[in-house]
Amino acid sequence: MIKITIQYPNKDGARFDIDYYVSTHMPMAIEKLGPGVRGVTVEHGISGALPGSAPAFVASCSFLFDTADAFYEAFLPNAAQLQGDIPNYTDIEPVIHFSEVKLSQ
Repeated sequence: MIKITIQYPNKDGARFDIDYYVSTHMPMAIEKLGPGVRGVTVEHGISGALPGSAPAFVASCSFLFDTADAFYEAFLPNAAQLQGDIPNYTDIEPVIHFSEVKLSQ
């Protein structure tokens, strides 16, 4: 199982509309990526490691796919539309990370 994590660093003065992201962008992404999606999470940062400190990331999402190739097959035909929607919810450049899931409960 492959996990694609998209994280939005918390930066002073940056804009991130979590309501739009959850209610509009993510449903569109899930629909466009299709049946190859094995799971999705969306997280909204609330704190750093110390109480009262700022979170490192304002938001992140993860998609599970069987393989990286399965992700690319689903994403590439829809990349322009999905990436074109980014200005509607943020001005933050995302950090994208691929990992292999070794344990999930």
